[in-house]
Amino acid sequence: MDPATLEALNRASSLELFHLSRVIERLMSDPSRIVQIRLHLNLGQRVRFVDGKAPGAALQLRSGTVVAMKDTQLTVQDDATRATWTLPYAAIELPADSRAEPRSPMPRSAQRPTREDFRVGDRVSFEDRHLQTRIGTIVRINQKTASIDCENEPGWRVSFALLRLVVDL
Repeated sequence: MDPATLEALNRASSLELFHLSRVIERLMSDPSRIVQIRLHLNLGQRVRFVDGKAPGAALQLRSGTVVAMKDTQLTVQDDATRATWTLPYAAIELPADSRAEPRSPMPRSAQRPTREDFRVGDRVSFEDRHLQTRIGTIVRINQKTASIDCENEPGWRVSFALLRLVVDL
């Protein structure tokens, strides 16, 4: 951390520090920031993360592998100790090559699927509001959505633009 910034924080009152911590907490938990970070991550990816338990104000980074991704946190297995850490997405250092251009879920030149691209019985996948990939079968074609039957789950109605055909090989 920059010594001048650290000195300024040391001079701040407790009330000012509390207010600053609340603002920072809100910024770190902002869903749009989380989505931007998640676009660069996938399961099994090697990442560096902040060791929040390290003593002192120095930023210490550890290396690990992403083993689970949830709404507001992810789980990383530490390479050195094999222990798992549950961390907020803000604690992850994005790889240098991914900071400039996030991976896009759909190529920009590709056209969005329409109602005509799907039939009853097609196997499809989509991401739910929690960014979890779901796979199911189309059981009905509606005017603006498809009714999807996912195993062991209640039915889903999903816009055609969010669906992707699943090809079994």
